[in-house]
Amino acid sequence: MASEQHSAYPEPSDFKVMRPSYHEKDDGYVVATISISPFTVKGESMTKAGARRAAIYEAEKTYHSYHPSYTIDNPYPEHFVDGEEATWHRVPPFQRTTYGDYRFIDAQGEEEYADIEMMLMWDVRPEKELDPEEA
Repeated sequence: MASEQHSAYPEPSDFKVMRPSYHEKDDGYVVATISISPFTVKGESMTKAGARRAAIYEAEKTYHSYHPSYTIDNPYPEHFVDGEEATWHRVPPFQRTTYGDYRFIDAQGEEEYADIEMMLMWDVRPEKELDPEEA
């Protein structure tokens, strides 16, 4: 990011190189905490790797709150298939406040929606990115 803006808040890339501390909650979820004094971000997921990704996403959202012109990177492609063979599609921008960021078909064949934070909590990972023609 080539920006002339300055703030005391570290850039999100600074959090990516830091080693998180992990804490497993009673419900089995893992919380990753990444600190760059005096700032701390936390992310929660089903796995350590997912919790780290969630914490880095939180760092991006926090940086955006300090610098509104900063664009938050979407950690997911527009269309993809995950490790459980569910197909995910990015919801159009005008529908995201109503439905969430992505739609998918659940195990019962029902169409469901999730926001990026929930996907990170579930540790959704793309196995195969779909071409726009496949989507």
